[in-house]
Amino acid sequence: MSTTMTIRLDDDLKEQLDRLAAVTQRSKSFLAAEAIREFIELNEWQVQEIQQAI
Repeated sequence: MSTTMTIRLDDDLKEQLDRLAAVTQRSKSFLAAEAIREFIELNEWQVQEIQQAI
């Protein structure tokens, strides 16, 4: 299942996303979801490691 989400990007970041989507032939939505997924995975790992150390 997927959910629609609205985000605000500055103009430069939006242009970078547009270019990357065109070059990779992926949708902007796919690229944004992948970036968010990777960010969450990294931060969850860091939080878990910190909690284990405490």
